[in-house]
Formats: sequence, structure tokens, C-alpha cells
Amino acid sequence: MRSNTPSLAPGFTLFPYLKPPHTTLFFHQIFVLILTFLAYASFHASRKPPSIVKSVLGPTVQTDSTSNDTGWAPFNGPEGTHRLGELDLAFLTSYAIGMYFAGHLGDRIDLRLFLVFGMMGSGILTIIFGFGYWFDVHLLGYFIGVQVICGVFQSIGWPCVVSVVGNWFGKEKRGLIMGVWTSHTSVGNIIGSVVASGVLEFGWGWSFLVPGILIIVVGILVFCFLVVSPDDLGFEMMSSGKEIEMCVGEENVANLEKVESEEAGLLENKDSDSLAAIGFLEAWRLPGVAPFSFCLFFSKLVAYTFLYWLPFYIRHTAVAGVHLSHKTAGILSTIFDIGGVLGGVLAGFISDVIDARAVTSVTFLLLSIPALILYRIYGSVSMVTNIGLMFLSGLLVNGPYSLITTAVAADLGTQDLIKGNSRALATVTAIIDGTGSVGAALGPLLAGYISTRGWNSVFLMLIFAIFFASIFLVRVAKTEIGRMASEGKELGSSVTAS
Repeated sequence: MRSNTPSLAPGFTLFPYLKPPHTTLFFHQIFVLILTFLAYASFHASRKPPSIVKSVLGPTVQTDSTSNDTGWAPFNGPEGTHRLGELDLAFLTSYAIGMYFAGHLGDRIDLRLFLVFGMMGSGILTIIFGFGYWFDVHLLGYFIGVQVICGVFQSIGWPCVVSVVGNWFGKEKRGLIMGVWTSHTSVGNIIGSVVASGVLEFGWGWSFLVPGILIIVVGILVFCFLVVSPDDLGFEMMSSGKEIEMCVGEENVANLEKVESEEAGLLENKDSDSLAAIGFLEAWRLPGVAPFSFCLFFSKLVAYTFLYWLPFYIRHTAVAGVHLSHKTAGILSTIFDIGGVLGGVLAGFISDVIDARAVTSVTFLLLSIPALILYRIYGSVSMVTNIGLMFLSGLLVNGPYSLITTAVAADLGTQDLIKGNSRALATVTAIIDGTGSVGAALGPLLAGYISTRGWNSVFLMLIFAIFFASIFLVRVAKTEIGRMASEGKELGSSVTAS
């Protein structure tokens, strides 16, 4: 148990019927899933605007005779795409660095307050970036400074929501369930794209103001109703994985106290070890952490390149000979994220069925290579082919990205070294996503520079990144295949013997 005692969310004082015994453990598990889903979706919605406004801020390209694009200094010059890439780098670098520290801090303070702090800061900084439009700011240092600070606040989100979900579900994570839950990333991207594109015609500042307000509103909701741990409501999550609800009544309390006193001696040493914070280097040495971390490095490089540059690419690439408007390009880019939602769920389901998450990830990654090639070659033929191939690319690229961020956390719960250790889970989660975020910072930066040579070079970079992501999981996948083969032989032997 944490050294500090988290305060119960104030919403339960206003609505006492949300407390046990009026509500069940299952009710609160679903409630926590919904709240954390909304929280992280709002994080992604608030980081989507830079990609939507790139085509407005960036260098002017004469797309048609009626185009009146003027850009926005300092991003509209010959080096504009470089400056836009550096803007992404500023945000994602501070995000990656902050990720390594956020997990440790989250283990030592109230997760609800820490998460709300991150959401409020992210919302305010997103709005401040938009103020550059109304105050006619053209200083590169202003925009980079805002993005650096915003990245630090944004890094708080993922370790917090993962730790909260881990507290409520323990080792009962499953690929399909977590695949649905982690669709918050794609859902947030979709919401951010639609909202930012919808108000872009009023001025690019509105594309930051509205998503900034959105995350603040969701942050207030999280502050009022998020419960960090079942213990805070009187539920006990037993070490065996079974849940026991704290019942009202003297007899039940007495019986529970008797059980606790009998088990205290057996669990004391185990708890003191399992709840100690794990070291940074020790976490890196855990089986599977390094290969999945480096795989996520390259997977996020690809995913975030699409996140930050896809609307710009669509705007500057004719579809059926016609250049789309800023608004249409932004909304059309959501097709990639819609595919990502299905990809995360599908990857989780398949990994459950075959019980081999590395094999599933490698398969999706390798299939995404021809999908990207087809999208680059045939995406401009017609709107139908563009949508279809973009959807397929999003499904295959985001599938393993979503799976890795959850499958590793689930698999770590079975390792003897950290079994039942929620603090180790938060630390390892921060390491994995932090390493992936370094790749996320590198991808958009490289895209900003390489795109000046042509988009074929950008897609070639993405293909190489996917190939390397697959290489890092080959060894783990071979182990899974060997295990499945041995289990198949054992099953065959037992059937023959019977």
C-alpha cells in the first residue's frame, strides 16, 4: 500500500449512492475504465492540433488557382517544414524525458491529483499555444517553449492511467479488453482531428483553444470521480486474483479481520518486497522489457509520423487530381485512426486466441510494409482507394503499437521478480513508453527534413523503421512459437494416450 493515503474523490461526497454497498466492485471497475479512457483520449485530442494546422502554418504550395494560403511566420519560409519538425521534436523530447520521471512520481503521490495536474497543465499550455494567433506571435522560441512545457505535462497521463487500471484489475488484464481500452489513443486523435479541423476556418488559434478546454473539462470530471484504488472504497483485491467486496455488518467485519490477522504473518514479508519500488536498471533487465521497448521505439516513430504529418501530406498530395482543403484533409486523416481502433482490438483478440503477443505484433508489422507501399502508390488514384488503403495502413500500424503498450504490462505480472508489484509495473510502463516516445520524437523531426526531398523518401524511412521494429521481436516470437509447438505436441500425446 502506498505510504500516503489518497483522498476520496469529492464526487462521492456529493453523490453518496455511488459508494458501497449501493454499488458493486464490477460497477466501479467499469467506471474506472470509462474515466481513464476519457482522460487519455482527451490527452491525445489536445496534442492533435499541431498536425491539423501544419498545412496552414507551413510553406505555401500553389495547389490550385484559387489558393490563398499565406502561411504563418516563422513556419512559412523555405525552411518551414524543418521548423515544424523541430516544433514536434521540442514537444516529444520533453514528453519522452518526462515519461521516465512520471512513473516514479506517480508511485509516490496521489495518482488522481497527479493525473488532474497533468491534464490541467496540458489544457492551459495548449490554449497558450493558440494565443499566438490572436496576439500575432511570430517568435519560434515562443512556440517551442510552450511545446516543451506542454510535453512535460502530457507525459504524466500514461503512467497514471496505466497504474490506476492496474490497481483495479491486477493480473486480470486480457488482450481483447485492453485492446478496446487502448483505443483511447485513436479515439482521442479522431476527436482532436474533427474538432481542430471543424474550427480551423475561424482561425488556427481556435484549433488549439477548443481541445485545450476539452481536456480541462475532462480533468474536472476525473478530479470529482476517479478512485485510484479499490481500497479507497472499501474493496479488497486479494493476492490470489479473486476480489472480495467489503460488506457492511459487524459479523462480516469481524470475519474479515480474523482472516486478515491469520494471513498477516504469511503476507508481511511478501508485501514488503512486492511493494518496494523497483530500480531503473533492474527494470531494464526484466525479460522482455528491452526488446519490446526498442520495438515500440520504431513503432511509435511510424505512428507519430502519421499523427503529426498525415493531414499535411493529404493536403499537399492530389487525390484524383484534386487538392483537398485544409478542413477536408484534417477530417480525412481520421480514417487512419479509425483503422487504428479496429487494429488495436483485432490485435488484442488474436493475441488472446493464439496466446502469442510477439507473434501477433510481428505479423501486423510485416503486413504493414506492403500496405504503406500500396497507399503511397495508389492512394492518389481516387478517394475510395485513398480511404481504403489509409484505413488498412492505420489498422496494421496501430495494432501492434496498441498491443505492445498493454501486452508487456500484462506479461510482466507473471514474472516472479515483480509479481503483484504495482510500483514495478508503473516503472516498467514508463520505461517502455518513454523509450517509444524517443522514437516518436525522432519520426516527425526526420519527416520534416526528409519531406523536402519528396514523400517517397519519407515512406522509405517508415518502411525501414517497421522492419527494425519487427527484428527486435523476432527472438521473443521464436520463443512463443516454440512454446506453442511444445504445447501442441503435449496435447497430441495426451489425445493419443487417451
